[in-house]
Amino acid sequence: MPPKGAKVLVAMSGGVDSSAAAALLLEQGYEVVGCFMRLGSPGETIDEMMPFDSAGVSCDPSKVKIGHQGCCSVGDAADAREVAAKLGIPLYVCNFKKDFGRIIDYFVDAYASGRTPNPCVRCNDWLKFGKLHEYAQQIGAGYVASGHYARIDRTNGTPKLLRGLDDKKDQSYVLFGAPRDRLAEMLLPIGEYMTKAEVRAIAEKYDLPVFDKPDSQEICFVPDNDYAGLVERRRPELRVKGKIVNLHGEQLGEHDGQHKYTIGQRRGLGVAAGEPIYVVDKDPETNTVTVGSNTDLMAQSCVAHEANWLIDESELHDWKPVLAQHRYNSAPVPAKVRIIDREDPDTPSGRVGCFECVFDDPQRAVTPGQALALYDLEHPEIVLGGGWIETVS
Repeated sequence: MPPKGAKVLVAMSGGVDSSAAAALLLEQGYEVVGCFMRLGSPGETIDEMMPFDSAGVSCDPSKVKIGHQGCCSVGDAADAREVAAKLGIPLYVCNFKKDFGRIIDYFVDAYASGRTPNPCVRCNDWLKFGKLHEYAQQIGAGYVASGHYARIDRTNGTPKLLRGLDDKKDQSYVLFGAPRDRLAEMLLPIGEYMTKAEVRAIAEKYDLPVFDKPDSQEICFVPDNDYAGLVERRRPELRVKGKIVNLHGEQLGEHDGQHKYTIGQRRGLGVAAGEPIYVVDKDPETNTVTVGSNTDLMAQSCVAHEANWLIDESELHDWKPVLAQHRYNSAPVPAKVRIIDREDPDTPSGRVGCFECVFDDPQRAVTPGQALALYDLEHPEIVLGGGWIETVS
């Protein structure tokens, strides 16, 4: 573990998890500095964020609009400020609005190209364990902590990313993309606790005002859950009628844009087929949505790109048995993976990190654009790495 007294920058979102993480690190003897990432949430203005000073102790409540839901909203900033004041730690507000624009662009572009994005994973990769580490270095902090339910194992010298102890709350899936050389700088104190109730008890012990705050269930930049509306505001040309067809190409209905649908979707199709039907494919080129039965959703394999490995890549040039998780709320299942080489002129090396994954048993709704996290088969708590699903077969 880092030496006592080491300076730690804690990503404080205004939620109970990151607040409890800050309290635990303070209790353990670290010099804790809070950081709230200003991302540009809906309803936010420059004037509303300006009252937060570097110590997090001065704020004009009349200038803060409470009620915007989702991680890192303006209301969350006020909560983070109160928690920092209660703990007696400084709180910096970092303007990541420009950087966050990259995530929104990625989100919109993914739907436009027929994929289903995962912006929370990208935010962790690019901001929380990317830009935030750079900021930590600027203020002399050797470590960055967050309230994620995962763990870092340092027992054998080489840090490993592990699942959280609470399987129901485990968030290692959204952290697989953290650079391997950053693991030594990461602290994840919440992952050592078995239940959310324990974490809330820690926050209540320190009299933190967020101890009973509900968990956020929404994408922070889509607080009304109308992701299609956001996509259309950025790309109005996508709102165009297209065909809903079956696997034989026969038209069954009409839709207002393929970006409104995702693989595995059943509700809201507007098609009566006499049996349950699901979205099984989308083609952005023809603006076509294909539907089929639940059986048609099953996939035996997929190819992922933008691989990030937390182990020696030499272990993966031949088939390696693993556990693979293709959705945040799904369980890892037995599979095998191997690295495949592919040229990509847009990368500095001329190559792109790709791997093939073959599931032992067919899996439902394996979706292009989603993250695929890999775990060790013999030690299921160890995260091996992962990538982004490109094609499915």
